[in-house]
Amino acid sequence: MTTRYDEGAKNVLGGELIACSLDPVTGFFRNGCCETGPHDLGLHTVCAVMTAEFLSYSKMVGNDLSTPMPEYGFAGLKPGDRWCLCAPRWKEALDAGAAPPLVLEATHEETLAIVTLGVLKDHAVEA
Repeated sequence: MTTRYDEGAKNVLGGELIACSLDPVTGFFRNGCCETGPHDLGLHTVCAVMTAEFLSYSKMVGNDLSTPMPEYGFAGLKPGDRWCLCAPRWKEALDAGAAPPLVLEATHEETLAIVTLGVLKDHAVEA
């Protein structure tokens, strides 16, 4: 069960925002949802399904998501894990040919300020 930051949050399809992942627990608010708020300067709104290609790309550009950091309670991500990515980082990975697939129902509507719905649909997987 997750505690929502914003009960009225919508996904990119206009429906209720569903949880992205509780194992590992993701989201800017670490509540499992790709919600955003005024303090989320990175716009952690894309529910992405990790791939080896994306994890390698992310590490190469300075955001190592695969190495465990136990001091922060972070086990490291592996292919298949779902994680709330920053929308600009997802778009950057898209432009580099390394964007991971995403879950539309768990991707916050604020993502549409960065990427069009058509592009998101082209990279979507089932919830």
